[in-house]
Parts: sequence; C-alpha cells; structure tokens
Amino acid sequence: MGTRPNGDGGRLLTRSDAPAPVVIRDRPPEADDLYKWKAFVAIGISFVTQVMSMTMVFVALSTIADDFGVTLRAGAWVVVAQALTISSLMMPMGRLADIVGWKRVHLGGLAIFGGGAALTAFAPTFAILIFARVVMATGNAMGQSVGTAMVVSVFPQNERGMAIGSQTTAVSIGGASGPIVGGLVLQVLPWEALFLMLLVPIAIAFVAGYLILDDERLNQPKPADRPSFDFVGALLSASAIALLVITINNPFRVSWGSPLIIGGLATVALLFTAFVRWELRRPSPMLELRMFRNKLFSMAVLTRLFGFLAATVTWLLMPIYLISLRGLEEGVAGGVLFLTSLGMGIAAQGSGRLSDRFAARPFTIVGLAAQGVTMLFLALLTRDTPLLLVMALVFVNGLAMGLWNVPNNSVIMGSVPTSMLGVVGALTNLARNVGNVTGQALASGVVVAVMAAQGFDIPLGEIADTAGAGDAFVDGWRAAYAIVSCFSLVAVVLAFLTRPAPQAPASIDHPPSERLGAIPPPAR
Repeated sequence: MGTRPNGDGGRLLTRSDAPAPVVIRDRPPEADDLYKWKAFVAIGISFVTQVMSMTMVFVALSTIADDFGVTLRAGAWVVVAQALTISSLMMPMGRLADIVGWKRVHLGGLAIFGGGAALTAFAPTFAILIFARVVMATGNAMGQSVGTAMVVSVFPQNERGMAIGSQTTAVSIGGASGPIVGGLVLQVLPWEALFLMLLVPIAIAFVAGYLILDDERLNQPKPADRPSFDFVGALLSASAIALLVITINNPFRVSWGSPLIIGGLATVALLFTAFVRWELRRPSPMLELRMFRNKLFSMAVLTRLFGFLAATVTWLLMPIYLISLRGLEEGVAGGVLFLTSLGMGIAAQGSGRLSDRFAARPFTIVGLAAQGVTMLFLALLTRDTPLLLVMALVFVNGLAMGLWNVPNNSVIMGSVPTSMLGVVGALTNLARNVGNVTGQALASGVVVAVMAAQGFDIPLGEIADTAGAGDAFVDGWRAAYAIVSCFSLVAVVLAFLTRPAPQAPASIDHPPSERLGAIPPPAR
C-alpha cells in the first residue's frame, strides 16, 4: 500500500487489491475562520429549526387530537411516527450522504422537511397528517444524519470540540425554544400556524446552505468510483430500529410480559443478527462494523448510550413532578426545564473549547460523575422541597450533560476516517435517540409499577388530589432515579476505560475494502 500524487493537490491511496483509489485532499494548514462560522450559521439554522419542531409539537397534541376528533392516545402517534422515522432512517441517510455528498443530502432534507411541514398544516384527515409527519421526519433524519459531519469538516481537527460544542448549543436552543414558542403561538393562533411558521427559517437555511456550503471546502473525500448503496443493510437496520422503538414505547399499553412484547424483542434480535451477518459480508456496507474493533470508538459509543439512558429521565419525570404533584402552572414547569437546556448550552461551549486544548476524557468523566450525583440529589426531592433548590439541581444537571456530551461526541467523530463521518455522525445521534427512548420507557415503567403496587393506577392529573397517591409517586420517582444513577455510574466507568492510544499513526482515509477496524484514534 502506498500513496502517489494525483495532480490536483491531493493524494491517491493505492493498494494492489483495491478496486478503486480514493482521492484524499490535503487540508489547508490554517482554517478559514470566516468561512467556518458562515458555514456553521447556515447549518445551525437548520439544527435549531428541526429540533424546535420536535419539541414544540408536545404542547399541541391535545389541540390536534380535539381538532381531528381522535383520542389523545391516538394523537400521540403524531410524536411516535416522528420518532420511528427519524430513528430508523438516520443511519441509512448518513451512509447515503457519504456516497452522494453531504451538501446534497442536507439540502434535500430541508426541502422534504419544508414540504412535510406544509402538508401537515393543510392535512384534511388524521391519516394524511400522520403521513405528513413521516415526510417531515424523513427530512429531519436527513439533516440530523449529515449535520455533525459537515460541522466537524469545516473546522480544523484541533477545534473539533468547539465545533461540536457550538452544534450542541444550537440543539439546546432549539429544544428549549420549542415548548415556549409553541405555547405562545397557540395562545393566539391555531395549531396549523406552528408548522407554517417553520417554513420561514427552513427557507433561510436552504438558501444559506445552497450559497455558502461548498463541496470542496467541506473536505469530503471523493472516491474515484462511487460505492454502491447497501439497500439490504439499510432495510434490515431500519426495520430493527423501528420495531425496537415501537416495542419499547409500548403504545398499545400491553403487559411487558405479553407475547407481543416478547415476540417484538425476539424479532429485533433476529433482525439485528441478520444485519450484522449481512454487513460483514458486504464490500461496501452501510455501516462498517469492523470499526468497533477500535476500542476507543466502541467504548465512546457505549458511554454515550448509557449517558443518555440516564440523562433523559429528567425531561420525562420533572414536568410530572412539578405539574401533577406540586400543582404548578405549565409555564412555570417549562421555565424550570429551560434551565436544563441553558446549563447544557453553557457547558457545551466551555467543554468543547477546553477539550480541544487539553483532552476530552477528563471532561467526559467529570460530567458523567456530576450527572450521577445530581440525580441522587433529585431522587431525594419531596413535594415540599424549595423550588429554588429544584431549579438549582436542574441547572447543574444540564451543566453536567453539556460537560460530557460534547467531548464524548468529539472522541467518536475523531476516531474514524473522514469518508465515514456521515454515517458515524448519524450513529452518534442514533445512540442518543435509543438511549432517550429506552431511558424514558424504563423510568415511566418503574414509576407506574411502584404506584400500581401501592394501589394507585390513576391518571397523572389525579395524583395531587388522591390521598396517598403523591407519596406513591415519590416512591416511584426515587426508584427510577436510583436506577438511572447506576446508568451514570456505568457510563463513568466506560469513560474511564476510554483511553486514547499514546501515539496515533498518520490519518489516511481508506476505501471500504481496506477498512479492517484499526481506525486510528485522534492525536492528543
């Protein structure tokens, strides 16, 4: 194996058994500060808008259900359809972007997202509304799959943490502003206005992306022969993930020991096994599984999964604690939860820049440890705990999340070749989504089981007014937080074991036929 000049400022990686060489373009020694921030703004607008669209819909569910004359449980499919589509399509879209181009998939995703938003607003029936939400989520999946890769690519390697930190801040802004914007709009306008107003920032993001993002300056490797897309692998992975999300969400509220749940999990295992066997045989797989031989990469992905298994519980249980148990207004509860996003956004900027200067591992360990400690304190809350103390704990929990999330993501993205950034960026988001879905299902299941064991199988709105129900909820709350604190502890151990190699070989981007799992870790 060797390299030779290709005459246009790059190098050709050659190997006797390689079917086609890959052009590797040398990155300029100094990044264009103006361009990287212009590119980030173009991408960041789409981050904020698409994430905001995911969180604002929660406040509109009751109104949408009433408008179409369906039950609130049926209306919940407005959210479930979105989660299913994004989770199942994220990795295939990431791989597609690595093949056809990041910018092309990004712009296509924005166009599909905008079309889905317009169709949602004008949907004449509930069935068409669900279809429109699937269209929206498809565009969202395309954006999430490629956004991280593009942000990382326009920043130099020694600023990767700052790049991901800035992305995380944009995501935090979108997540926090969704319920606030949605609540304000619904006070004066019908729910359709929520989706129509998304067209403005999405149009701005599309124009900015088209004019600013440049394929050459995105530094995406250009294979001499475009590899084929693995349709079978994409179908197997999408089916497994979609079925996993449905089974964990348990939308039909069947017993967890029922044949439907057990059969669903068994089918997920079979699909996943078939996916692994298929991918290992493919010369151009959708996901190069051999990269998991790299301990740095595999341990960082596991750390991310367990970290979000624990982190997501506050988003689920805190509104119930504040509204159903303590009787606070929805606006007050939303303001308290905003502190989580605020803390996460602040910490993301700091940990990203500091991990670039020092190392990622210490910030990941400290952040996960702080997350676990705050969850132990949250487990001790009662209905009489001073609200200021609750707000302080929620804010610190957000700081902890931002402290570990960014350096962990930086390690994952820095431990793979540039040609795989699209699918690996999608994988990091998928690990977050699966962690969120699983953690929320586990926490809600624990709370419901504890309350039912004490004889309180009642709606959440009746907790405050039913004698003894509040104490039962607090017992379930404590049990749920005790479990997720253990997840944080596992994540701390995994982060501690995620040690970069003392020396990294020169980073050379290999075609799929040459990747054998020995992906070099980033130099530190």
